[in-house]
Amino acid sequence: MAKTGTASLTIAELREFASFTEEEQLFIERSLDIGLGRGDAFKLWSRKSGDMGSIRAQYLAYRELRTLRETIPCETSMDGVQDFMGPLTRVTALDLAQEQLSSFSSYRFLYERLLGAKARPWLPSAFCGAAALPQIRPARRKMLLQSLSEAAATAPGWSDREPCFYPEKVEAEAA
Repeated sequence: MAKTGTASLTIAELREFASFTEEEQLFIERSLDIGLGRGDAFKLWSRKSGDMGSIRAQYLAYRELRTLRETIPCETSMDGVQDFMGPLTRVTALDLAQEQLSSFSSYRFLYERLLGAKARPWLPSAFCGAAALPQIRPARRKMLLQSLSEAAATAPGWSDREPCFYPEKVEAEAA
């Protein structure tokens, strides 16, 4: 029974990923390569995008992920909130400013994998805070903020189940 439940959750994650635009899917794959240290993202992604600057900026920003994973505060206490939310909002703002993620759903999908399930309760706040910053173009800001559903913004609780599916770019082999 446990395998059936895990399989259906994995399928749900696969479907969610498939619902994102191709641009979002590629950005998520690249971000996971950088954030999780999966190979040489410069080598793999600079050939595709030719944008070494944004890859370097992500590498620099994502250095904070290890600390963020270790300092996720308890959601019922204010202890440690300032040490977590400031860096999380800064890293989120960098990702949103690249204009590759167009919704809270794609952002949440990525950051659940970068930080783990314990970060879920904090993601709506970081997303709203980063999306409202002046570094985000006004039209983009409006689109991002409108993508956060009332249900996500006011969720009474979050699953503590870790994600199962971590998308990864697979090169097509020559025939």
